[in-house]
Order: sequence, then structure tokens, then C-alpha cells
Amino acid sequence: MLYPELYTQLEKARWNMEADIPWDTFDGSLLSDEQAQTIKMNAITEWSALPATEMFLRDNRHDSDFSAFMSVWFYEEQKHALALMEYLRRFRPEYCPTEAELHAVRFEFDPAPPLETLMLHFCGEVRLTQWYRCASEWHTEPVIKAIYKHLSQDEARHGGCYLKYMKKAIVQHGDVARAAFAKIGLLMASSGRSAKPLHPTNLHVNEALFPNDTIQSRLPDPDWLEAWLTQQIRFDEPWEARVVGGILRNLSNLFEQPLETILQLNRYRKALAASVKETHVLPDPAI
Repeated sequence: MLYPELYTQLEKARWNMEADIPWDTFDGSLLSDEQAQTIKMNAITEWSALPATEMFLRDNRHDSDFSAFMSVWFYEEQKHALALMEYLRRFRPEYCPTEAELHAVRFEFDPAPPLETLMLHFCGEVRLTQWYRCASEWHTEPVIKAIYKHLSQDEARHGGCYLKYMKKAIVQHGDVARAAFAKIGLLMASSGRSAKPLHPTNLHVNEALFPNDTIQSRLPDPDWLEAWLTQQIRFDEPWEARVVGGILRNLSNLFEQPLETILQLNRYRKALAASVKETHVLPDPAI
């Protein structure tokens, strides 16, 4: 069971919102209305850990270890939303999300395969680590810079926790788990070929609600994310390369395979898919 170890690990690294955020260093001249609006959108996006946790608990009823870990992950993710909202409450209260705006991102996700979902959220944590690091560098106001730095470090730790559950899944499920992780890893590492940055919050998760079934589509400004990334914090190719490199390095270690490029990952994925298909092939009834 990983939960006791991960609880202790994250408890030691936990920051205190009152003591560890330098609230008294706020400089209002360094915070624009445009920036305050992006903080609001990120606060609402972080609130979507609520429906994500409900999804994880529903789809992992078979796994009490992972479900217990959700108690820590959910706490820390909601703390992220709270820290951003507290910043706005103190310094730009007119930009604080309303309860209705927060509740709008709570909706049911369709059931999904647990292994694929685990990998999807691992990649999401890798991406958020870099998004928030970039955001911290973009801002010049000291308090929000510190908040985004804490958030980035938390997301990196969460990614490490998910990775340990992925290792456990490989021990339990072998190539079935490897195939699932490689498939989603290829998708998430290929964001440069897509029209949008791939992250769990902008993927469709409820067929009946389509197209209003992504977290981003339910924000007050559904188009803010692309503008935030491309025009504001300028999450450009070198930053994207850090995301892709992080996914490939971790998968390389996880699979004990040299995976330095997306092409290598795709070849490995195809080999795994063929292996899993052969392993689970049904006997010919005529034999």
C-alpha cells in the first residue's frame, strides 16, 4: 500500500497558506486587471479537482489504496483554488469567483478506464508544473509569484505520486498497464500536433453534455486558456519541450526503455498493443 508513505511524504512538504505566503509584500502597482482575471480563471479551474475526485473514487472502487490517496490529492488541489481566491479576496475582491461560477465546473464525468485516466492525470500534473512555473516567471507581483511557485512544486509532487501508482499497476497488470500508459502518454506528448494544449481540463468527458463537457468550456471565459498561454505567460516551444521531455523521461524509466522521442514512444506503443492483443486473443471456436 502506497497511501501511508505518500501521506507522510506530502505532509512533510506541505506549505502553510498564512505563514509561507508573503502577503505583506504585496505591490498593487505590479498587478493589472488582466492578470487578476487570469488568476480568477485558474482558481475556478483548480476547483475542478472536486468532480475529478468524484470520478476517481467512482472508477477506483476496486482500489482502496489509490482512493485513500485521493484524500490528500483533493485537499491540496482545493487548497490551490483557495490560495488563489484568498489572493483575490485580499487584493482584487471584484475578481473573486462566485459560488455559482465554482459550481459550474462540477459535473459528472463519463466512466473511463482507470489505467488510462491515471496516466492522463500524471501527464496533467507534468504540464501544470510547467504552466505554473512559467506563470510565476511572468508575474512580477511578489505574492502571486510565490503562490504560483508553491502550486508548481505541489503539482510536481503529485505527478511523482501518480508515477508510483503507475509502477504498482505495472507490477499488477504487466503489459496491459504499459499499453494503457503508452497510449495516453503518446497522446499527451503530441500536443504540438494538436490545435490546443492537451490537459484533463480541456478534454471532453461527458458525451451527453457535448460540446459543453470540458472544464474550460464551463468557465466564465471559455477561451481564456489559449490566450493565457500564447499571449500572456507565453508558454512557447522551449516550455512545451519541458513538458514533452518530462513525459518521455518518466515513461522511459517506467518502462525501462530508451524513449527519447515521440517516434520511439509510438513504436513501443505499437509493440505493446500487439502483445496485449495476442495475449488476450480468444480461441477459434472451430478448433
